[in-house]
Amino acid sequence: MPSSPGPRPAGVLPRALGELTAGVAVSGVTLDSRAVRPGDLYAALPGTTSHGAQFAAQAVAAGAVVVLTDPAGEAAARATGVPVVVVPSPREVLGALAAEVYGQPARDLLTLGVTGTSGKTTTAYLLDAGLHAAGRTTGLVGTVETRIADEVLPSSLTTPEAPDLQALLAVMRERGCSALTMEVSSHALALGRVDGTVYDVAAFTNLGRDHLDFHPTLEDYFAAKALLFTPAHARRAVVCVDSDGGSRMAATARDAGLEVVTVSSGHRPADWRAEEVELGPWGSRFVASAEQLRVPVEVALPGAYNVANALLALATLEQAGVDVRVAAGGIGAVRVPGRMERVADGGSGVVGLVDYAHKPDAVEAALTAVRSSVGSGRIVAVLGAGGDRDRAKRPLMGAAAARLADVVVVTDDNPRSEDPTAIRAAVLEGAATGTAQVLEVGDRRAAIEQAVAHARPGDVVVVLGKGHEKGQLVRGELTPFDDRTELERALSATAGVRA
Repeated sequence: MPSSPGPRPAGVLPRALGELTAGVAVSGVTLDSRAVRPGDLYAALPGTTSHGAQFAAQAVAAGAVVVLTDPAGEAAARATGVPVVVVPSPREVLGALAAEVYGQPARDLLTLGVTGTSGKTTTAYLLDAGLHAAGRTTGLVGTVETRIADEVLPSSLTTPEAPDLQALLAVMRERGCSALTMEVSSHALALGRVDGTVYDVAAFTNLGRDHLDFHPTLEDYFAAKALLFTPAHARRAVVCVDSDGGSRMAATARDAGLEVVTVSSGHRPADWRAEEVELGPWGSRFVASAEQLRVPVEVALPGAYNVANALLALATLEQAGVDVRVAAGGIGAVRVPGRMERVADGGSGVVGLVDYAHKPDAVEAALTAVRSSVGSGRIVAVLGAGGDRDRAKRPLMGAAAARLADVVVVTDDNPRSEDPTAIRAAVLEGAATGTAQVLEVGDRRAAIEQAVAHARPGDVVVVLGKGHEKGQLVRGELTPFDDRTELERALSATAGVRA
């Protein structure tokens, strides 16, 4: 069954949409039979373990007036007695259908979408802050949270399912939001979750290895990301070209007919460049430079990659009509939950950081940023890898950690349905190629405690992989667990012992 849906707008007038609703007026769309409201169209889609049509009777009992499904679900859907619409691929029509039912809410918002392997969440937070500085009432949809003006909701998916997304945008419009920032995942693009939404500006961070458990190859992964940079999904594009993947995406977007603005925090030619870069221990300064424009920028986020994120955000906001100097003032104090987030050291003298890095490039970027700030101190890294995900990246993550840290504690992340021992073994295989001292501690809480025990005043303990997450998923059971809480507790306990 799908993840829990979000809020619904109050003022939806039932409407019939021809063949797609079998001539029946509908007032909502959902693909979760548990969330059906009277007057809904229920989309019965094939899933990984069951078909949504198996729950059609439950949906109709709750008030669904039409069922949309594929040929495999037709028999079960027709058994309910309500009108049934059968199409070869319901996902291909679901986004546009939901957008129409909810009155095309994206058309009434300034919409900014961000995709890329790493940096989506940070860039989205920076964009949201810039919009706030410009006086906008904003909505935010992403990995960490969903925000409707000042109301914060939990996020179960980086990008919600198409009906839930359109309902959410309608709620934002209803509550006075005038602008939206969204993280757009490759899953969302491949599965049509953002169909029916055309972003005013789409931004691209970078391309690395990720989600190859879902996309067969890196080429398929790139192709999914590239779907955002088409007229069906964006009016213009802003692309970071610090990597070959970015340069290729810029060319792909131009070939699709989009107006493209490029940014670079390095030495590549681009419309926007980061100049006079000063990387500090816990933040950076640079000058955002474009034709006849130079804007001083400060960000409270360490690392060269966050200079790239900030520059991308500023160029995107400029393309959206926001004054860059106003935007720069807005992003200066942004901190992102679980992204190089510093926790209280409890008087231990050890710096504690938590970061969401869970892919090889991200591990390397995070630890490189820490290395530039640690001075003569050492880096003690805690690292695991998620289960039921791309297995080939595990040794690459271990190798990156062991190359850049002084001590690596390999532990469990979210094993999900896999054997945690086997996951750790793959990470350890990669870690063995580096120079770091490597420890294996399966229990994540004990691993964090071991890392802190190995640290001395002036060292940095960085816990990688789960970031903002507040639970650990093991064999279908989600147990409360927050890296930030555990690291802070361990640092305080160590300070007490040393005192």
